[in-house]
Amino acid sequence: MKCLRLLLVLCTAAMLAACATGRGSTEAPKIDPQAQAVGTYRIGVDDQLQITVWQNPDLSVSVPVRPDGKITVPLIGDVMAGGKTPEEVSAEIKDKLQSYVRDPQVAVILTALRSHEYLSRVRVTGAVRTPVSLPYRQGMTVLDAVLAAGGTTEFAAPDRTELFREGSNGVTTPYAIRLDKVLQQGDLATNYPVQPGDVVTVPMRAF
Repeated sequence: MKCLRLLLVLCTAAMLAACATGRGSTEAPKIDPQAQAVGTYRIGVDDQLQITVWQNPDLSVSVPVRPDGKITVPLIGDVMAGGKTPEEVSAEIKDKLQSYVRDPQVAVILTALRSHEYLSRVRVTGAVRTPVSLPYRQGMTVLDAVLAAGGTTEFAAPDRTELFREGSNGVTTPYAIRLDKVLQQGDLATNYPVQPGDVVTVPMRAF
């Protein structure tokens, strides 16, 4: 009987220790700071492209991507741009121009990213002063997004903040953000860089 009681005491102590240290099996995973590269941008409908052909200003144009995904380039006509990278479109234009221009040098520059306006946003919700949907900017972090939302309210539980990110497999993963340490102690360990489509949620504290 004494052995059974001792075993129960040890199990209870182990469970309490796990809860106190936050090392239980339900702890959210951490983001690898080295795996923050944003995927390659693919041109979409309504994006604006600047086509420049070196030493051929008559062939250089600024064109929108049509609903069928194509653009019209002088001399060669329609070129499929939707779903491709600027480099891929540049290579195709160069290949088609070689029948008319000797060794054409082509540059394709995105001047307006209209097709991905909502896919390329970061959203902050919950116990913040102004829930907000922000255009993604390179280098943006969780702290930048929260500050743009006016910071947390007096009812927030910042230490339970989570970042939700959808993976390439369509599964959304929550990542724990120790926002109180970021804000109050300058501990940037969980001040992760954000990616387009991320949602940062600051919960309310229990009363």
